[in-house]
Amino acid sequence: MQPYELSVAAAADAIRARRLSPVELVDSVLGRIEQVEPDLGAYVTVTAEQARRAARKAEHDVAHGRHRGPLHGVPMGLKDLIDVAGVGTTASSRVRADHRAEADSTVAARLTEAGAILVGKTHTHEFAYGLTTPQTSNAWDRSRVAGGSSGGSAVAVASGTATFALGTDTGGSIRVPAALNGVVGLKPTYGLVPRHGVTSLSWSLDHVGPITRTVEDAGLVLTALAGHDPRDAASVAAPAADYRPGAGTDLTGLRIGLPRTHYFDHVDAEVEAAVRHAVGQLETLGARLVEVDIPMTRYLQATQWGLMVPEATAYHEGTLRTVPELYGTDVRILLEAGELMTAGDYLRAQRSRTLMRREWARMMEEADVIAAPTVPATAVGAGEQTITWADGTPESVSDAYVRLSAPANITGVPALSLPVGHDGAGLPIGMQLLGRPFGERALLRVGHAYEQTQPARALAPAV
Repeated sequence: MQPYELSVAAAADAIRARRLSPVELVDSVLGRIEQVEPDLGAYVTVTAEQARRAARKAEHDVAHGRHRGPLHGVPMGLKDLIDVAGVGTTASSRVRADHRAEADSTVAARLTEAGAILVGKTHTHEFAYGLTTPQTSNAWDRSRVAGGSSGGSAVAVASGTATFALGTDTGGSIRVPAALNGVVGLKPTYGLVPRHGVTSLSWSLDHVGPITRTVEDAGLVLTALAGHDPRDAASVAAPAADYRPGAGTDLTGLRIGLPRTHYFDHVDAEVEAAVRHAVGQLETLGARLVEVDIPMTRYLQATQWGLMVPEATAYHEGTLRTVPELYGTDVRILLEAGELMTAGDYLRAQRSRTLMRREWARMMEEADVIAAPTVPATAVGAGEQTITWADGTPESVSDAYVRLSAPANITGVPALSLPVGHDGAGLPIGMQLLGRPFGERALLRVGHAYEQTQPARALAPAV
């Protein structure tokens, strides 16, 4: 096994025991970038020399007994919405082509303090306003979409060009590409991870979270990220916590909610079969299955768009009027559409969100964790605009990919996507676990228990 193939936990153990140096690990990852990045397009910028300097320092610190923890010396990619001092934050847009961050974002600063090493900034769908990330190819099939908007981060982790990465999630933008590329994506509870220094799409829906190869790794990274920051008005004063899941697989007494509504409507048969099989595996570990009804499903799409579109337009108001030609056509049209929405529309969406949160809290009294597909279909071909379901119903790709992930953004509950198999074309399938607010430990426990019953997952093929 090459160092770039290691999980965060395995790399951390090897570095701590001095079986592997941070320099060897970083060099291996940078070599992997040189090998596969021309075909994948996961990165906006590769910070190779900066990474090598940091690796040499980490090697020296570890050798002299100054080991900072499980992320020390581990290479990471950061979605190019996340500020790192002296490095561009382009948001994969011509609008930001000349931008350079003056200071670290909170999450970048926390990861640097934990000893993680930046190897590059990863592509996003322009300003995170899309579900495909067209600049980036799927790690398993170059002819298919990577998912978005954190497509670059997911592809980097899936292909071995980052040991872990960060993404942002406004309607599914961590979980969608994680599912389509066969890796783990965690959208934490709203307010748990600060967003100071992160370019916004929609302030009331935006989250920052980890994309990793294993559920255990997600817990390790979340432990470094979580915690209050007064510079983010939505940041909560939650106490510091260790989110590493335990090694046990006994889920006795845990209630897994299986939705009767919404989450299995218009879902590919292979996706549904894989998710139901994984849920069956959780049942064999002792979990009890209970059926639940997802509330207010008819209002989900209107609420998501009613919140996101006007908030995004407000953020971009100045540049949309001065340099509209620098935006991609799809993003510019959405931003212009936001100018047509009324204050009444926005307030109705906020009221709908309040009611939805209340109803979800009632539903979650019946189950500890909800299990469902992350996305209703695997990765579509690049350029495909529509999915046609078995009953002949057409649905746009963006609407299909966001349909099952948006509820967690509207309600703010934590959601974890993890791989549960492949379809007949060899494309990854993801299962989504949703929990109560600040219930990340339960999600990670369930996901890790499932993972321990499965064979170790390989990286996406290099060709």
